[in-house]
Amino acid sequence: MIKVLTVVLKRLMIPVVLLCGLLQVAAQEIITVETAENALVFEVNEDSELNAIYLGEKLQYDEYSKIPAQYKQGSNYTGIYASAYTPAGSKNFLEPAVEVTHADGNMSLSLEYVSSEQKEVSPGVTETMFLLKDKVYALEVKLFYKSYEKENVIESWSLIENKAEGELQLRKFASANLYLYGNNDFWLTHYSGDWAMEMKPETSKLSHGVKVLDSKLGSRANLFQPSVFTVSLGAPATEEYGNVLIGGLEWSGNFRNEFEVDPLNNLRIISGINNYATAYTLEKGENLTTPKFWFTFSNKGKGNASRNIHRWARNHKVLDGQGSRLTLLNNWEATYFDFNEKKLKKLIGDAKKLGVDLFLLDDGWFGNTYPRNNDDAALGDWDVNRKKLPNGIGTLVETAKKNQVKFGIWIEPEMVSPDSELYHKHPEWVIKQPQREEYYFRNQLVLDLSNPEVQEFVYGVVDNLFTENPELAYIKWDCNAVIYNAYSDYLGEDQSEFYVRYVQGLYQVLEKIREKYPTVPMMLCSGGGGRVDYGALQYFTEFWPSDNTDPLERVYMQWEYSFFYPAITMAAHVTDWGDQSVKFKTDVAMMGKLGFDIVVSELEDKELEFCKQAIANYNELEDVIWHGDLYRLRSPWENNIASVMYVGEQQEEAVVFSYLVNYRYEQGNPTPVKLKGLDPDASYAVEEINVYPGAQPVFKSEIYTGDYLMKVGVNPNVKKDNPSVVLKLKRVAK
Repeated sequence: MIKVLTVVLKRLMIPVVLLCGLLQVAAQEIITVETAENALVFEVNEDSELNAIYLGEKLQYDEYSKIPAQYKQGSNYTGIYASAYTPAGSKNFLEPAVEVTHADGNMSLSLEYVSSEQKEVSPGVTETMFLLKDKVYALEVKLFYKSYEKENVIESWSLIENKAEGELQLRKFASANLYLYGNNDFWLTHYSGDWAMEMKPETSKLSHGVKVLDSKLGSRANLFQPSVFTVSLGAPATEEYGNVLIGGLEWSGNFRNEFEVDPLNNLRIISGINNYATAYTLEKGENLTTPKFWFTFSNKGKGNASRNIHRWARNHKVLDGQGSRLTLLNNWEATYFDFNEKKLKKLIGDAKKLGVDLFLLDDGWFGNTYPRNNDDAALGDWDVNRKKLPNGIGTLVETAKKNQVKFGIWIEPEMVSPDSELYHKHPEWVIKQPQREEYYFRNQLVLDLSNPEVQEFVYGVVDNLFTENPELAYIKWDCNAVIYNAYSDYLGEDQSEFYVRYVQGLYQVLEKIREKYPTVPMMLCSGGGGRVDYGALQYFTEFWPSDNTDPLERVYMQWEYSFFYPAITMAAHVTDWGDQSVKFKTDVAMMGKLGFDIVVSELEDKELEFCKQAIANYNELEDVIWHGDLYRLRSPWENNIASVMYVGEQQEEAVVFSYLVNYRYEQGNPTPVKLKGLDPDASYAVEEINVYPGAQPVFKSEIYTGDYLMKVGVNPNVKKDNPSVVLKLKRVAK
């Protein structure tokens, strides 16, 4: 059970101990936030400063007060290297978590611990709050830690309130300030990329100084790197071994992650909204709540950590995380912008023939004065193109209904094209510098969501679609542009809060949409994975990892995304990208939420037969894939094959996907793959599924014990002639 443990030592009997090389009075209070396996422990020292003294595996007994005396790493000159929320100025000289300018121009801050409280906010979820106050100025900081017992995840955030007469300017306001004790052995894995090249991992040992990962893009903030990361302690963690912390920020705009190895060789992690070009002003009585930062710690490697995150995400963060998803056929690669009503109706019929749940109409269905026939016009003009669709969207919804499939539609409501009626009617709604030349990203600009009128317009785009088409069943919400020449006409002379208010405005729109349409599935798209985070995923059922759908590339991308996001959130489509077989493409897409973006009428008979059977297999296994535990068995970065496995919660069923990633001569998988997560005492029938019509299975069906499968394993026989193999496991009576 999560708890807060308080140890109060009587002042007259406090022993003197050696802590970090300095003689100090032992702590009066030890406050511990625990999950089922982990503990985050704080100490209130004799100067009423709140410091972190432990983050790691939970102790069996309440001996946390003994921890500080064990560290003799050198002199902590300030006493706040390990501050729970490091203030700038005063006696601090390390990277701060919070920086302010008071009304009198003073830029120092010193935070004193006042009190703490803990409450259970729902079964198994506990919230701990620390109240800190400045010793001189009327400023309060509340630090929050929400602990998810079963999932072993903790969220951290802050609330900063100005209680002084004058205004307070926040120049930095982090969500998390973690402290990891070690001996200069911390390994950081983070990600770089660009369009169609998302999630390229980079691992390096952290050295002294500050390593910064940040975004200044405004929207589509993850284009070059996401806010998620992994820190290994001692040595790079593997799937099953090592101490590792995985974390990320729940924020869909500019972020900043800082990793500082301090003079004592310990690691400080500070994460929050990027303070680049951002200062936030609080008048008397006003406060700012920062976005949540989430993290999990595991002493059993990255696999255990990611399963913690997946369970937490499905149970608490992702919209309808325990629900179902819709398989779909998208028209984009079949038609691009070139379609009409007749062509779309045929494609809707193909969706039924294929056996998917939904037909998705992508970009190009709107705009009349400026028709959307390519990507350089019409964004903002969300009226149905009368030339392409003379009978409107309603006739397509009705056609889908007759074909027993649902209908969904693509929108990009935050964006505007210079060639649009909206742009000419409301230039003040557009983010752009008034005296500078416009600069476009994908021929478009971004609407100013800090403006309530723009928020109402964007909400209306969605609301009008559902009002006119009540049976609309799915939204693909895209965001293809970053913010150039950041300037809000609405905010006027003070632009310092723009980047924050843009994201706040986005969330306000999404909140309003979800109040009225709480269950409609929505895909979070941003030209690929340019926006995905758990701040946005509370409003969306899934996200689009990349526009790069080459299945070989997707094996690597989906492998990396899987450290942070469960399969139920990861949209994976079969497309024309890549020269692999439709079987290989489908097998890869089944790792996530399956979809198709193909011309069904151009499939050969056997290809169509295979796709239909694969969809039927997927429908049988969807609960295991979407809600089961993921085990990464063979890494594509280190082996000729990649192999991943999903195991159902009751260990009754499982599925193993294996893919060839090295096509050189005679490469394949010569040795068995050890499976994981099974009941060792159970027996499982193992059979190959997704066998191409007319082909023979490459894996012989047989019954094995869970013990055998996990200690010896089975060989999926992946090689050049059969580059992907899917194995289904089902518990059988002995």
